[in-house]
Amino acid sequence: MKHAQQKLRVVVIGAAILLFALASRPVLAQDLAAFEKRMTEFTLDNGLKFLILERHEAPVVSFHTYADVGAVDEVKGITGMAHLFEHMAFKGTKTIGTKDYQAEAAAMAKMDELFDAIKKEKRKGDKAAPEALKKLQEQFEQAGAEAQKYVVNDEYEESLTQQGADGFNAYTSEDATQYIVSLPSNKLELWMMLEAGRFANPVLREFYKEKDVVMEERRMMENSPTGRLYEEFQGIAFLAHPYGEGVIGHMSDLQTLTRGEAEGFFRKYYGPSNLTIAIVGDVDPMNAKRLARKYFAGIPSGPKPEPVETVEPPQRGERRVTVEDTAQPLVLIGYHQPSVNHPDSTVLQVLADTVGYGRTSRLYKSLVKDKKIAVSANAGPTLNKYPALFIFMAVPAKGHTNDECEQAIYAEIDKLKSDPVTPEELAKAKTRSRADLIRQLDSNSGLAAQLTFYEVVTDDWRNLFKQLDEIEKVNAADVQRVTKTYFTTKNRTVSVIETTAGESR
Repeated sequence: MKHAQQKLRVVVIGAAILLFALASRPVLAQDLAAFEKRMTEFTLDNGLKFLILERHEAPVVSFHTYADVGAVDEVKGITGMAHLFEHMAFKGTKTIGTKDYQAEAAAMAKMDELFDAIKKEKRKGDKAAPEALKKLQEQFEQAGAEAQKYVVNDEYEESLTQQGADGFNAYTSEDATQYIVSLPSNKLELWMMLEAGRFANPVLREFYKEKDVVMEERRMMENSPTGRLYEEFQGIAFLAHPYGEGVIGHMSDLQTLTRGEAEGFFRKYYGPSNLTIAIVGDVDPMNAKRLARKYFAGIPSGPKPEPVETVEPPQRGERRVTVEDTAQPLVLIGYHQPSVNHPDSTVLQVLADTVGYGRTSRLYKSLVKDKKIAVSANAGPTLNKYPALFIFMAVPAKGHTNDECEQAIYAEIDKLKSDPVTPEELAKAKTRSRADLIRQLDSNSGLAAQLTFYEVVTDDWRNLFKQLDEIEKVNAADVQRVTKTYFTTKNRTVSVIETTAGESR
């Protein structure tokens, strides 16, 4: 499974895409009109939204289920829950993934009872009885072994891969949990049946076993200097908003999560009113609508969860954190920025194409090519549902320091504040921004991902195309204004890895 935690992008654009990106605005408007003709959208009575886009060039269809829930929706005590559901989504239903669901359910219930008893005994601290704990743990493992007898491993996934599935996966971010797959177009009903079952009758089988997998991921992150650095970075950048919590969750929370808590989280956040599904490819929209009603309409409805109400207060001064390690030095600089729905978000994307993306960017040319104080340097915004961070990153070259790179980054920021970007720079930045967006529309799966993102996060998939026009409207004064507005000392968080003394690189 993939984790959407990478904040900085590297744009690789082919010549054909660049030509497409240079298309005139009337052509782009015509593209939107053409998309609207091929788009069928409907919402079932239970609140589940479907976007069906016909593309008949090849007999394949891509499916993208977007659950509007991520780490941002968790609270202390259950951090890591959304990420855990990325894993649990592959475990099957009451009819898929089991030899005898009734017997399996009884064994899982016994596991839950014993896990609660273990937690209760551990809460006694020093007064906990070691022998009692040992016995409970043995019984818990026995119940787990009993439940495992009935599991048919990977049956859900095999049901699709045997029918030609490609790209079967799921991933979690701060804002969303998403499930993707592509299939031959004649397998539409199979997908409808399996996907509806996943949300109508989920079984959190192997729950405690899967928690162990996630906890191992947590250990791997803690053993990674860059992983620890980024977690510290987010933690001090956000003091109130849940973006300060990592997607993978805290170890103590993962250790104590129960199946009952997970089931409650699922009922609240994975109901039809919080799901949007895009189907893109060789599909008959009327048939898709009929099958959607057949398989999904019976899933019980519920209210759409309220958005996160916590607002990160304005930062009043620079924040810094240092991680000491034998690893390569690294500097991260983050500035609070508005959400993707704010008009300045587009300006910040264009600004990033000037200062931070690729070998022609100001950062790369200054720090890597000219001054030779860094081996890499880039910058970019995060396109989140709530206000997030614009991040600069640099890796010092041998014999040079984080401080040198940090000061060089500030120098480039100051140049943006004092001198408007040139017309040539702005034109290139717009071309790259537009090309990067258009590149993601090239495949069925990429288009399905973009449609669901814009539909859920901006309330209308059409904003995907309007974004292309918004990029074209950005001018040099806009770039200078947002630089002065957001890239201030008091709005800054700095996080560095300092190589411990005596270690060579």
